[in-house]
Amino acid sequence: MSVPATTQNHFLAVYRVVIGLLFTCHGIANLFGVMGGADGHGATVPTGLWPYWYASLIHLVCGPLLIVGLGSRSAAVIGSGAMAYAYFTVHLPTGLWPIADGGEAATLFCWALLVISVFGPGAWALDALLPRRRGQAGQAAASAV
Repeated sequence: MSVPATTQNHFLAVYRVVIGLLFTCHGIANLFGVMGGADGHGATVPTGLWPYWYASLIHLVCGPLLIVGLGSRSAAVIGSGAMAYAYFTVHLPTGLWPIADGGEAATLFCWALLVISVFGPGAWALDALLPRRRGQAGQAAASAV
């Protein structure tokens, strides 16, 4: 069964927005102590604490970029890399399986963001409103001939 390209683009857009919203919520919770905070009881991650505070900052910056679809692929690559780093340095040393070492969120975000970086932002992304540099350079060269 083949899915039409427009349906795929709309699905990717919804997927991107949901992942971006959840990613943002993690950053807000960790940095501001809302929605349960970093520990589920309203705590915040101490400013500058490596790697937790920096990961939370990446959540807070990349999440909204994904929601609106601006710099989506770059934001997704940065977020995916941060989550891979989190898994391999924080979670994996305490156990082999994500369910046992508390790394499910890091693993899921890593792969979810990788999907966005590979397949793009889908429909309704602000990226689509920006001029494409390669296309413009190619058009300028073609019109010069």
